[in-house]
Amino acid sequence: MTGYGKNTCEVKNKKVTVELRSLNSKQLDLNIKLSSIYREKEPEIRNILSAALGRGKVDFFMFADQQEDGQEASVINKEVFRNYYDQLSDIAGDMKIPMDQQVFSALLKMPEIFRPVQDELNEASWNVIRPAIENAVDDLVQFRQQEGAVLENDIMERIHKIEQLLEEIPAFEDQRIAKIKGRITNNLGEFVLGEQFDKDRFEQEIIYYLEKLDITEEKVRLKNHCVYFVETVNNAEMPGKKLGFISQEIGREINTIGSKANDADIQKLVVQMKDELEKIKEQLMNVL
Repeated sequence: MTGYGKNTCEVKNKKVTVELRSLNSKQLDLNIKLSSIYREKEPEIRNILSAALGRGKVDFFMFADQQEDGQEASVINKEVFRNYYDQLSDIAGDMKIPMDQQVFSALLKMPEIFRPVQDELNEASWNVIRPAIENAVDDLVQFRQQEGAVLENDIMERIHKIEQLLEEIPAFEDQRIAKIKGRITNNLGEFVLGEQFDKDRFEQEIIYYLEKLDITEEKVRLKNHCVYFVETVNNAEMPGKKLGFISQEIGREINTIGSKANDADIQKLVVQMKDELEKIKEQLMNVL
């Protein structure tokens, strides 16, 4: 499920920003990007995210910006300075150019000569940062809940639509039986061409054939699956996977009704039910 959360805090003249984004995923996939100073806390951050988010492809960012009134201490990077100096010394020796004190002022202007002093992350700083992380996670969860409420309304409307279409099927069943029986009788008359046949046996065969086309069990199971779907939406915690399984069972019963129907009116209802179910499945990709 998509979501977004952000929070900030101040630690030692630095503004620490925590930002999370989540996209749909069947599993929890965490992508955590931290400054090196916070790397030691990555396992704890993963535990916070895993406990709160459950599923989704989650990108987590945490970075620090120096405040305008703060001054970040820097030191000379001796290795870089020495490397520059050695190279200049070699060039000066080859070209017989004297080295003077101005070389030092020039070297101090070279790239990466100065590096900031890395602060250490202590417990006092972490006790300020951790609540910021938890608040950002809460923002993302709230974002998900708002989106989830919209999804729930849409999904429930569609499952109720399937139930309504199911209730329309019985109106066509009597005429369906009559049509099937008449079609068999006409075909039999055409092929037998007036020859005598056992009418009692014919009736038995008709009954057997119609029993094969009976959709009563499928209608009952489809109704029960729809009821179970609604109960799961209302009662289950993180019901996404379970609803996916139930929707598969719903689809199986709808397909069976369609294959047995042998009636254009019922087939139209089946097509509409399939359309609603496909939209439900699409939405379930966004449900935890």
